[in-house]
Parts: sequence; C-alpha cells; structure tokens
Amino acid sequence: MDSQTSQPSQASPSPHTFQVDLRGLVDLLSHHLYSSPKVYLRELLQNAVDAITARRAEDPDAPATVRLYAEDGTLRVEDSGIGLTESDVHSLLATIGRSSKRNDGLESARSDFLGQFGIGLLACFVVAERIRVVSRSARTPDAAPVEWTAADDGSYTVRVLPHEARAEPGTTVHLVARAGAGEWLSEERVRSLARDFGALLPYDVRIGDEAIADLPAPWDRPHPSPFARRAALARHCRELFGFTPLDSIDLDVPLAGIRGVAYVLPTAVSPAQRASHRVHLKGMLLTERAEQLLPDWAFFVRCVLDTDSLRPTASRESLYEDETLAAVREALGERIRSWLTGLAAGDPERLAAFLSVHHLGVKSLARHDAGMLRTMLPWLPFETTDGRLSLEEFAQRHQVVHFTRTVEEYRQVAPIASAQGVGVVNGGYTYDSELIEALPAVRPGTAVSELDADTVTAHLDTVDPAEELALAGFLAAARARLDPLNCDVVLRAFHPLSVPALHLDDRAARHEQARAEAEEQADDLWAGILGSLRGSAPRARLVLNHLNPLIRRISSLGDPDLVGTATESLYGQALLMAQRPLRPADSALLNRAFIGLLEWATHTDPGKDDRR
Repeated sequence: MDSQTSQPSQASPSPHTFQVDLRGLVDLLSHHLYSSPKVYLRELLQNAVDAITARRAEDPDAPATVRLYAEDGTLRVEDSGIGLTESDVHSLLATIGRSSKRNDGLESARSDFLGQFGIGLLACFVVAERIRVVSRSARTPDAAPVEWTAADDGSYTVRVLPHEARAEPGTTVHLVARAGAGEWLSEERVRSLARDFGALLPYDVRIGDEAIADLPAPWDRPHPSPFARRAALARHCRELFGFTPLDSIDLDVPLAGIRGVAYVLPTAVSPAQRASHRVHLKGMLLTERAEQLLPDWAFFVRCVLDTDSLRPTASRESLYEDETLAAVREALGERIRSWLTGLAAGDPERLAAFLSVHHLGVKSLARHDAGMLRTMLPWLPFETTDGRLSLEEFAQRHQVVHFTRTVEEYRQVAPIASAQGVGVVNGGYTYDSELIEALPAVRPGTAVSELDADTVTAHLDTVDPAEELALAGFLAAARARLDPLNCDVVLRAFHPLSVPALHLDDRAARHEQARAEAEEQADDLWAGILGSLRGSAPRARLVLNHLNPLIRRISSLGDPDLVGTATESLYGQALLMAQRPLRPADSALLNRAFIGLLEWATHTDPGKDDRR
C-alpha cells in the first residue's frame, strides 16, 4: 500500500463533545436519583446556604438571609450570598456536573459546603418547566447583575441587566411549575418542606416573615433540670418519630463533628428490621432513612443528629460508606454502650424497664463484648427451670449450668428436670446459647454443659431389677413396636407422677433419624452413600414412668398387639407434650394408634351383652 492510500488511516480522529438530552436527564433524576420531587426545595436551600457560606468566608459580617415566596404556582427564593458574574453563569449554571465548590481555590474548603456535585439546580426541573436566576456578584462589585433563564427542553439564555435590577449582591431563583406539579410550589407545601429540611440551618431562613430555623437544636437547649430536659426531648421525639421514648441518649462526638440524640423505642422490634435515622448535614436535613449509621445490634434506638464530617451520596439522600462513617458508627455505638453501663451502675429500675423490652438487643451486643456481658450478667433474663432468671442468679443456685440448644429440647426435659432438681436454661432463643457458653469466661469456675438425653436419663431413678425383669415381655413388645421409628424404650421412676412417658433425643439422634429416613426413600446409589454415613449416635428413647398408674396397667396387659397400640399412643402423646414437629411417620402412627384404641374400646365379644 502506498503512502497516499495509507495516510487517512494514520490521521488522528476528530474529538466530539457529548450531547445531553436535558429532558431525559430530568427523568433520570426524578425516577432514579431522587426519591421524591420534594428534594427540589432542599437543593434551592442548599445553594442559598452555600452561597452565603462562600460570601462570609470573604466577609464575616456579610448578611446571611434566605427568603422564600410561593404564590400561584410560582416560587421565588432570595439569598444574600456570594452571587454570580456573567462568566460564572456560563461556567457553572450551564455546565452539568460543575460545582463552584471545586473552583476558585475553594477545593480545600469543600467541607464548609453542602453541595459538591454540580447537579442540584437540575432537581428544580422535576417540578418546574422554567427556571430564572438573577444574580449579582459580591466578589466583583462593579459587575452588572446577570439573568439566566432555562427551559426543560435544554435551552437557556443569558443577558446582562441594568445595575438597578438588583442593588445588593446575592441571587434570586424564580420557578414556574410544570403541568401537574403546581401543588409542590404551593405556599403550604413550601412551608412544610422548608421547616423539614431547614429547621437546623444556622442562617436566617424565612418563608415570608415566618422563621423556619428552630435553633438551638433540641439537644443543645438549656433546661432547669435533667428531668425537664428528658421531658423536652420526649416531646421532640413524639413530634419527630411519633412515639414516646423509654429514654434518650446523648450522641456527642466532637472529633467527628456530631451532635444529636438517640431515642429508645418503647416496644420491641425485630433485629432484622433496619432502623431508620434522621441525619442533618451542617443543619440541612440529609435523609430520614439513614440505615447504616449505627451498629446492627443497636436496633432498639432511633437517632436524629447533625454532622459536618459525613459524606453524602450524589443524591444527598443517604450516607457514603467510607472509613469516616465506619469510625462514626463505632463511636456512636460506644455512646450507647456507655449509657447501658451507666444504667447498670446507677439506675437499676430504668435498666430493668429497658431490658424488659429490649433484652434481645443487649444480648446481641453482649455476645461480642465480654465487658458488656460482665456488666449485664446480673440483669439479662433467661428462661430456666427455676423461672425467669439472670445467668448470675441461676449459676449461684446450681453447680452445673445445663442448657439446651433448641426450644423443643427444653420443652422435652423442663418438667422432668425441674422435678428431679436438675437446673436447665433454655438456650433455644436468639443469642442465648452463645451467651451461656461464654459464661465461664466472665464468671470463672462456672461449669456449663449442654444437656442431652443421657444426662436426663441418668438423673431418673432406676427400677428395681426384679420388677424390671418381671416386665421383660411388656418392654420387648413395646420396643418391637417403636423400633421402626428408631426409638428405644426404657423404664424409669420419676416425678411428677402425672407424666406417663417422656420422649428424649438430641441433635445427633435426630440427625441419624433424618439420615435413615432419607436412606429409605433413596434409590440404590444414594441409599448406599447414605448407608455409609450411618452414625453411632444413640437413638431417641421413650422413657416410661414406672410410678405412673397408667403405665402399671398397660404393663400388665397380656395382649402384645394391645401393648403395641398403647405404646404408640404413649409415644405420640410424649411428642405432643414436647411440642415437637411431627414427621409423616409420626402422624401416621398417631392416627393408627387412635383408631386401634377405638376399635379395642368398642369391640363386642360374641355371646355377651353390648358394653355400655
């Protein structure tokens, strides 16, 4: 190929400029970036506050006012901020993504500003079809006022106005509502949104003559007594979140620039429920749904706070997950820990009231924090055979702290263990077994042991060998009937006398039972594999109470079939008493035993009168 034909392939391609479809971008903002059209007012307030901040950085005595006027589907927002020149308007307002906070040497001072992304004014197109901005620069006093007018089709015009069009530096933004959005620019709606977003702003913000800011913040206001402060914060919580808190916790982290309060919920909530908190950024409400602000275990509080250190996302409706947020989360969690420790040390009544509702949250914290477990040990409630007690009280009563890992296991053994003097803690609830196993670490010398079927059986009285030998035929028939269910039958004497039989198993026995059932239903290949996994764990057992009159009568029956039917009935009744879930085989057994007993009870012997 000659040089002439190869020349075009060597030429550099001409650069092109991205084209922006403003209407498409507005649709993207309204449906995907912002959660609601209401954010338009936050963006207007934010721009006004940032403009005032920029002006006061150069002139600390400059006025700091924002005024909002809503009427007939229009809104006017005036501020006494830094203002713009004609070149600023072309550079900043007409260039999507460019922010004044990145220019003119202000990069190092970005932490003083709310907005950092250069897209805030676009949010106004969510509710407005036209935006008009009139501004005069405080940095260039001799510059004439400038007007920038933009439509939602992406077009805009700029013109220089006479000096008398705006005598003082600052900016005025005019909005004209788009079709169907007039309600968002009504005076009532603007007032409500301004109060919500701007209640903690440090400047003089008014709608008409009505002040919007409500300073100082509720947690910074002076009160004549701690009781009066607690009552005032409770009122604030009712107004903000709609509930009266059990207590309030100050959240003061000076190094992170955080001030606020956490309100303790008056009712229990699920640990899986994500808590939502209100976060203000330099006085402006950032979000009402900050979920990652506190550690997961602190699901029993709702927070409201103001910060100047946390970083917002582009939509400014949530927090950016970074190292700063992680450090703040840990610091706020420490404040809540300190509050709990203080209650344990000086206000046991309030602590008891709190734990009666939120013990699950404290248990979640204590399982990872030995210091918190040690502090809360005398207070955290557990279900035990001695009643509802703390682990500290229970360990003082029993040399060995026995526990079960499931609620079903506890229900099996609780009545019998209690009658035999064996103390058992129900570890089947969330976090309980982990805390029980951690007990020796915070209470040295305490013996903790998981309760199994062998331990329970060992605490039951054995039957005289001669009596048990006399009942060998009865026991053989009973064992033969329950053998297909992988359940053994043993005879013991125990209290209470009213319990005829006790079903005992453990996790290993249930695992072996499940394996055997799967093996029966599997094809030859899987049956062989499952057979190779056969365990040596003891089988479940039905413990018959030799002291119970019904057991004595059944053991004297001479009919092996009737003994088998009665044994199946006792087995089913023991399962039901333990509130165990029934397998299909168990349900079939119960039905078969019930029908068998009915047939026996209604059987008519030929040659005799019908039984009455």
